[in-house]
Amino acid sequence: MGLLSVNSLSPQIKQYLMITGNYWAFTLTDGALRMLVVLYFHQLGYSPLTIAMLFLFYEIFGVITNLVGGWLGARFGLNKTMNIGLAMQIVALIMLTASTEVLTISYVMVAQALSGVAKDLNKMSAKSAIKLLVPENSESKLYQWVAILTGSKNTLKGVGFFLGGILLTTLGFTGAIIVMASLLILVWIVSLLFLKDDLGKAKNKPKFTEVLSKSTAINRLSAARMFLFGARDVWFVVALPVYLSVTFQWDHWWVSGFMASWVIGYGIVQSFAPYFTGKNQGRVPTGQSACLWAGMLSLLPIVIAVALYFDFYIQYSIIIGLLVFGIVFAINSSLHSYLIVSYANKDAVSLDVGFYYMANAMGRLIGTVLSGWVYQAQGLIACLAISTLFVILAALISSKLPNKTEVTI
Repeated sequence: MGLLSVNSLSPQIKQYLMITGNYWAFTLTDGALRMLVVLYFHQLGYSPLTIAMLFLFYEIFGVITNLVGGWLGARFGLNKTMNIGLAMQIVALIMLTASTEVLTISYVMVAQALSGVAKDLNKMSAKSAIKLLVPENSESKLYQWVAILTGSKNTLKGVGFFLGGILLTTLGFTGAIIVMASLLILVWIVSLLFLKDDLGKAKNKPKFTEVLSKSTAINRLSAARMFLFGARDVWFVVALPVYLSVTFQWDHWWVSGFMASWVIGYGIVQSFAPYFTGKNQGRVPTGQSACLWAGMLSLLPIVIAVALYFDFYIQYSIIIGLLVFGIVFAINSSLHSYLIVSYANKDAVSLDVGFYYMANAMGRLIGTVLSGWVYQAQGLIACLAISTLFVILAALISSKLPNKTEVTI
């Protein structure tokens, strides 16, 4: 009966399910790897700034990958970029099975660079493909599909954080890496067999000089996205897990469990974001929506920072404050994910989406470096203050976005 139900699905739905399953598996291992690296190298005695540096190439190569990957997807097809991303993640994981003596800072940075390339090839391919699978002028359906893909991905990333803590505790670092690599090899084989060959190929092969967006709307949205994700990662990537471990004396299970809960909740809210932003009234988000929600988000990190400064129920302030931040941030992120897919030119959609996620990766890069550096120098309050400033900048930039969902490129 289940096989009959699958066979009765349209080709578009089958491809959507294949892409989503591919993206889910990748995200699960990516989240687990992130938590494994943070906790394992903190356990080995690395400083917060050094741990942040382990992710430096991950984020730098993510910037480059999104820019180049969009062009590759338009020329050769999104199936190829997605499968190449999976293969590179497998190689990156296998590299990390080396002995502790080999796992030097530079070696881990190279492995993380491969992982960064892999992650953004996979994400760019998945997000671009949605535009191609939804019929023209179906903005509400497009928003819903993007929200489901993005939200479910982040929910699984949270599960990956929790999984990383469990695997580190039960199997150790190397054992955890072997389990994840084995899972991805199976997914990669299935993806090679069943993903369509021509998905995302542009009718006219774009030149490499076309990787930079010529759309004012996409440029503005990309700049807003950069500050939005810098605002999250400036406290989330290194500062928060180290703070929880040092200040509250939480072990790996508690740290990874809290981080996982945050991301899982964040992903669930993303999936239901259309219901928070007017779906029941038949509306889809506009540029004004992005500005409004960013304005609301800007209030939260400074409130948490003030509570910490005055020593006001620190543990409750951190936990409750960041959970509320996660809810509002998730709606912001889902709005942005919809707007870029809606604004993008359908022919060679991966060029526009790749450029946008290049800005996203740049925001993560800035946030990651600041998370280690600022936390080590000034502490979590300073990280939250910078987060506030970044969200305000995102809101100001978003105020200039067009209040329509279709943009002429």
